Amino acid sequence: MTPSRVVSISVVDLVAPIVVALIFIALTSLIEEPRRREFNAIMVAGAGAAYLGAGLGPWEFAYTTFATYIAYRGLRSYTFIGFAWLLHTGWDIVHHLYGNPIVPFVAKSSLGCAICDPVIALWCFMGAPSLLRRRDKRITQAAGPGKAA
Repeated sequence: MTPSRVVSISVVDLVAPIVVALIFIALTSLIEEPRRREFNAIMVAGAGAAYLGAGLGPWEFAYTTFATYIAYRGLRSYTFIGFAWLLHTGWDIVHHLYGNPIVPFVAKSSLGCAICDPVIALWCFMGAPSLLRRRDKRITQAAGPGKAA
């Protein structure tokens, strides 16, 4: 199997997906646990199905079935969510080289996804800590229940 296309890659092609991942992480940080973990499991499950019909035939269904199972396990574990994002990274690379892009009218969209996904996976492997905690919440938690802040 030979790659279907060769495209030039710019600095923007490399940096923009990292920025997108950081924005996703920041916004997702606003969701309280355990809803944050559940939301991430649903997001990675959706990402797993995004390539259905994208040029790799029955392999699309095999991947989606496996990715859905891993995402389901992610409902209880950020480790599984991180693993699912890394699986999706591999699928992004395969599609960038041999299949159709995840966004049909953006030729390098699968490449961008392959750069974005590992950043999200790393955050998940770290336990998906909130990056945007409210100051008042930290003070309340530090004081403990029933104690003055």
